[in-house]
Amino acid sequence: MTDWTPSAHEVERRQIRNSQRRRTVLQATVVTVVVFGVLTAVVVRSPGWPRVHETFFSGYHARHSFHEILKGFWVNVRLFLICEPCILVLGLAVALARQARSAWLVPLRLVAVVYTDIMRGVPTLLLVILLAFGMPALQLQGIPNSPLFWSGVALIVSYGAYVAEVFRAGIDSIHPSQMNSAAALGLSRAQAMRHVVVPQAVRRVVPPLLNDFVSLQKDTALVSSVGVFDAVFSATDYGNFNFNFTPLVVVAGFFVVCTVPLARLCDWLQRRWTERERAGAL
Repeated sequence: MTDWTPSAHEVERRQIRNSQRRRTVLQATVVTVVVFGVLTAVVVRSPGWPRVHETFFSGYHARHSFHEILKGFWVNVRLFLICEPCILVLGLAVALARQARSAWLVPLRLVAVVYTDIMRGVPTLLLVILLAFGMPALQLQGIPNSPLFWSGVALIVSYGAYVAEVFRAGIDSIHPSQMNSAAALGLSRAQAMRHVVVPQAVRRVVPPLLNDFVSLQKDTALVSSVGVFDAVFSATDYGNFNFNFTPLVVVAGFFVVCTVPLARLCDWLQRRWTERERAGAL
């Protein structure tokens, strides 16, 4: 058996496609460089640029605030890592409660509906302030009074409502024939949800879930509003003392470094899921 070799016509077509691809990449690169070059020149040549540069992009203040901001940023990272699994568990539980069909579970379903409606309507910042200041004021015994703890609870409660709707949309996207097939095999509704519907739904909603967690990573900065010494609070404290906003730009850089990889992962998973759906439809 001889190895297949492309014909001369196929080789020519490949060369043309490669040439067109290189030309497109070159054009896109030139246009991008020109556009951003013009924008940079307009900003740098503006009359107020020296003052803006010193106020927001001072190398001196960036170096001197970096260490404290880094220490504060670990608070944001730890808060994110703790809240994320709690939000997943809460969101899935609420979504399953809203999918319950038993007459005995009607009160639970009503509670789940009211929870998602209210929590999605209350701004997360307001919820952080209410819990961080309100719960310690009750002076309840046996529960933490830390603003950081209650700020984390506020993030979990707020994002749990959004994630619950994402899970519910994923469950609703599963064709009813899956439940009918599971019933034909002798599975109860609860078993069908656990072994058939939920695993498929979770795979479908991974990209939107990651988008929610990108937002969560940024919203951990809301804890600074209740005096938690995170990255934003550290930057604000330094800036107020030195009358300079450069530390806030440094904080923005920290969050960008964390969120951009997550955003690219979301895009990659979305493309992968779309390719699988198209391949399954063929």
